[in-house]
Amino acid sequence: MDVHEEFIPAETFATCLEHVPQPCVDLVVEHDGGILLTRRQNEPAKGEWFWPGSRLYKGERLDDAVHRVASEELGLETVDIERLGVSEHFWETSSVDGVDSRHTIPVVYRVVPAAGQSITLDSQHDTYRVVTEPPTDANEYVVEYFERFDLV
Repeated sequence: MDVHEEFIPAETFATCLEHVPQPCVDLVVEHDGGILLTRRQNEPAKGEWFWPGSRLYKGERLDDAVHRVASEELGLETVDIERLGVSEHFWETSSVDGVDSRHTIPVVYRVVPAAGQSITLDSQHDTYRVVTEPPTDANEYVVEYFERFDLV
């Protein structure tokens, strides 16, 4: 099956988000002796410390999505990955006009970049930090992952 990464018209995307959960991947990136969090610039979780991640494209394999997100959102070209589990997130906000809530189902991966790579954020994030425990100002799903997947 071909991967469909083309733009989805806003009205079609809104209809999808109104009626079905959105599959995605979240990346738990090991970096500089801790775990990397990024501050989001879009909803859901705008302005909060959260995991890098993205929706899946139709036809895209989960592992391929992890490599794509690591490259596009963090500038990491070579990473080792391990699937940790599946979560579910319920949001009372959305980045799509006319959609008041969102339900995402992330498949969570541990990501270990190859040595010597630096982080280069895309426009979805304005900064990052490396932590060894969930910060007090982190999103609730950051806390969940630290506890559930026994991070650091």
